[in-house]
Amino acid sequence: MSSSTRKRNVERTGETVAPTVSETIGKAFTSKAKWTDKDEFLDVIYWLRQILGVLLGVVWGLLPLKGILGLALFFAVNVLITYIYFTSFQKVDEEEYGGISEILKEGLMTSFSSFVVMWILLYSWLHTET
Repeated sequence: MSSSTRKRNVERTGETVAPTVSETIGKAFTSKAKWTDKDEFLDVIYWLRQILGVLLGVVWGLLPLKGILGLALFFAVNVLITYIYFTSFQKVDEEEYGGISEILKEGLMTSFSSFVVMWILLYSWLHTET
């Protein structure tokens, strides 16, 4: 069903229809997008963080980073990129989403898990002798 057909059906029936994945991805890459659904924006933050976790894990694994330095850099880079995304690129009002801390917490620990798995796998594979 096309977007315009869906909108007409929504207008006629008064129902709310969840946006499609392609619409959400389009909004995620559009500066100052209008987020009518609070959960849609938080889903974008969640998946942005998952991608960041995997990518940073790969980079940290390729570079022989170890210990607390790697962990601290992960949290700093992850939080900074997320903060810049929603304040500078999307320019959302963080109070609509429960405040800045709620947005910054969204998906952080899951992202951390993905990061640690990728980091350990790559580091062990490339930088240890068995």
